[in-house]
Amino acid sequence: MLATAGLTLLALFASVALTLAGKGAPLAVTHLAFAVGIVPLIFAAMLHFVPVLTRTGNPGRGLRLLPTAAQIIGLLVVAALQGLLPYWVLHPAALSDLLLALVLLSWIVVRARAALGRPHPGWRWYTAALACLILALAAVLGMLLWPQQWPALRLFHLHLNTLGLVGLAALGTLPVLLPTACVRPDPAAGAWLGRWLWPAFSGVVLIAGGSAWHWTLAAAGSGLLLAALLSLLWQWKRVFGWCLLLADGVTCSLLAATGGLALTLIAGLAHGLGLMSARLTLSAWVFGFLLPLVSGALSQLLPVWRWPGPQLPARLEMRCRLAVGGGWRALLFFAAAALALAGFERLAVAGAAAALLLFAAALLRAMRVRRMAR
Repeated sequence: MLATAGLTLLALFASVALTLAGKGAPLAVTHLAFAVGIVPLIFAAMLHFVPVLTRTGNPGRGLRLLPTAAQIIGLLVVAALQGLLPYWVLHPAALSDLLLALVLLSWIVVRARAALGRPHPGWRWYTAALACLILALAAVLGMLLWPQQWPALRLFHLHLNTLGLVGLAALGTLPVLLPTACVRPDPAAGAWLGRWLWPAFSGVVLIAGGSAWHWTLAAAGSGLLLAALLSLLWQWKRVFGWCLLLADGVTCSLLAATGGLALTLIAGLAHGLGLMSARLTLSAWVFGFLLPLVSGALSQLLPVWRWPGPQLPARLEMRCRLAVGGGWRALLFFAAAALALAGFERLAVAGAAAALLLFAAALLRAMRVRRMAR
């Protein structure tokens, strides 16, 4: 888990640095962050959370290698998009990732069926997220078979990855992760997850299909997904209150990520009306949603992955150090998303880079904590 998280952070830092320097093919730089960083991290998070949600044992050694395999495949994809490997490498790489997703999906379903009692509804969000990834990878193979549909399938692939895999996996995790970070339960979390899965999943599919073939479907899907996000934010406000959520660096980052996703959906509607470019909307998604989500989630999860098992003073100390500056990081990320939407791309990238540097400094301090910390 720690190795996966480390490579994910390196991939994100490298992607932002290359963007600032204007180096590398844009598609290669984007896939460096997504295929090498985000997809493997989501696989690792699912391997961590599914045993908790289903009250079953830890995954076997073979399954624990899935994130590493995904990162190797991601590096091949980046090399092919950069021209370092033949372009045809993309298709066997997509097929390999599709098989990994199928293996993980099958494991999650088996674990849910073997659960002691009724499993937590969060596991269904992971199956929906993986279904979106499988469809997105199938679209890559579809580009080879139906080249005349390449532009539409590219949009279908993009939205299923950004809003499907990442968005649904995040929304399936946040109602569990944020109360854990608050050290206060949310009695309504399970009910929200059960009530909003199908509207959110339908919204993602409508957005992906509508962006590729008919914009009105995308508008309807955005409305469904935005309603789910606003409902979750309102629930958090009612259960925890804004003061508690904004007082902690971890919860502040997770809250900013949720708000950033809502902002991206509104920007997507503006793009559909011809008021905004797709590039700016994607940049806002990265700065306002993806980066605060990753930094906030890792601030909570890295201490657990480093020292699994019973609670330790060192784990609490590491978590405290990672949370330091979280509010400023969240503000910088959200400001970067707003700047991107306003057309100030260089300032947006610089703001996101500053937030990442703050997180890197907190991470370096946190990694100096030793097991016997008091």
